[in-house]
Amino acid sequence: MNTLIDSIVSTLKANPQFTDRVILVTGATAGIGRALALELGKRGATVILLGRNESELDSVYDAIMNAGGPTPAIVPCDLATLTSEQTEALAEQLRENFGRLDGIAHIAGILGGREPIQSHRPTQWDLAIQINLTSIFQLTQALLPLLDESQSGRIVFATSSVGIRIEAYWGAYAVSKAGLEMFAGILSQELENTSSTRVFTVNPGGTRTKMRAEAMPGENPATLPSAEVVADAFLYGLTEDAAAFHGERVNARDLMDALGTWPAS
Repeated sequence: MNTLIDSIVSTLKANPQFTDRVILVTGATAGIGRALALELGKRGATVILLGRNESELDSVYDAIMNAGGPTPAIVPCDLATLTSEQTEALAEQLRENFGRLDGIAHIAGILGGREPIQSHRPTQWDLAIQINLTSIFQLTQALLPLLDESQSGRIVFATSSVGIRIEAYWGAYAVSKAGLEMFAGILSQELENTSSTRVFTVNPGGTRTKMRAEAMPGENPATLPSAEVVADAFLYGLTEDAAAFHGERVNARDLMDALGTWPAS
């Protein structure tokens, strides 16, 4: 018996709602981030849409509104150049407009190139580390006080199997995800007895997204689950029930197997 998987399945089948919850989603313009933002909006959350492309943010905004969700907020932001001044300004903006923050879903990420360490460009390496790891630290640090004011704050991280299993040619992406695994673990221990905010980590696995196609160009996308299906695992991490599994990690593939949502071969 897998108690975590059982809990996720039970919670999702109960159709959890997020009415009056304020949740920030990074990478909200595409892939899993977009799918999660749309689902949260359908379930009553006020979604803070953070992304670089303003026209795509507008598209997600319109989709949430057209589906009858609460009015989202748009935060145009380039994580590649994120500064402490920007994160402090965001925290103040959220405090003024909402008074608290109930959750963060750290979904944004870049591949950073699949190539040997010997030929990895330093600028490309730095960019992947900044977006996939450092920006997460910056946002989390600035927004933790707002999460604590929620009394039931949630932080969900998107990790990867290459963050815990060594594989050649995954370079900066793997290193950034390994760092994220450690960051999430340290944060969960630090918050355990000092905060009501709880941490949950999801390994989405191969997903039918643009980034996956770039990483594995010869792969048949029909063999992969959609971002909408994978988003279920992240959705759970933002629920009240996820508090019982603070600091734990779930593989989305295990959840899809339990739900029967993995694509038929």
